[in-house]
Amino acid sequence: MQVKGKGDAIGLTSTVIEIFMIAILAGIVGSVLGLGGGIIVTPALTLLFGVDINHAIGASIISVIATSSGSAVAYIRDRITNLRVGMFLEIATTVGAITGAFIGALIAPRILYIIFAILLLYSAYAMIKKGKQEVPENVPLHPVAEKLGLQGEYYDKALGKTVAYNVDRVYEGFGVMYGAGVISGLLGIGSGSFKVMAMDVFMKMPLKVSSATSNFMMGVTAAASAGIYLLRGDIIPIISAPVALGVLIGATVGARLMQRMKSKTIRKLFIPVMVYVAFQMIYQGWRG
Repeated sequence: MQVKGKGDAIGLTSTVIEIFMIAILAGIVGSVLGLGGGIIVTPALTLLFGVDINHAIGASIISVIATSSGSAVAYIRDRITNLRVGMFLEIATTVGAITGAFIGALIAPRILYIIFAILLLYSAYAMIKKGKQEVPENVPLHPVAEKLGLQGEYYDKALGKTVAYNVDRVYEGFGVMYGAGVISGLLGIGSGSFKVMAMDVFMKMPLKVSSATSNFMMGVTAAASAGIYLLRGDIIPIISAPVALGVLIGATVGARLMQRMKSKTIRKLFIPVMVYVAFQMIYQGWRG
């Protein structure tokens, strides 16, 4: 993206503005659904603007950090983010990512693609079964969750009341997060959908808490890997700057929107994303 003349400068400015506008949308979606925004940024940069995939991924990493930064303040201030659950599951993700990096030569990636695609489709089905359920009901408190103090409460602005919740099936959630870490380390893909899935479907936490906590976790993970992409030269300022600014603005708006949306609405938005990611994985596994 070099500037050679006045016409090129105008074209470059137009492109930067378009990237900025798309980034705002990515920030809103990423903040509401807990996906980080990369699911929109990467395909938009590669398909619409012809950006090299490595540079697009570098910008996507920046978008995840910006989404987390833009929404984390509001979510933590309003006590929607469960910091204890986030740090606990981050252990599983980190160990899984290290494992994935080591066993890359031992496991065929296509097998993992298929396994996790099936898991995502199952989770989408489980979310559909929840229907109009706003918050989980009659959830027992797992002994490990009780010892670690993982249960919590938050004020739901859409319902106009304080929602107290328990955390169940800790081992299953931890296992899913470990697997998500493995596939992230092995295949180099994001795992926002798995984070939300682990907390909402398996640990039976409220969807808003799952989304907010996922945003917090992804920011920690992305910040740890951003340095590597920077050293590789994959983070291009003229691309990453409008992405970061746009996503930051979008995430701030998205954080306010999410708190006033009902969980069933967020779920309706999240299910198609899970199905889309699942079929992308099936395609990659079948092709690979």
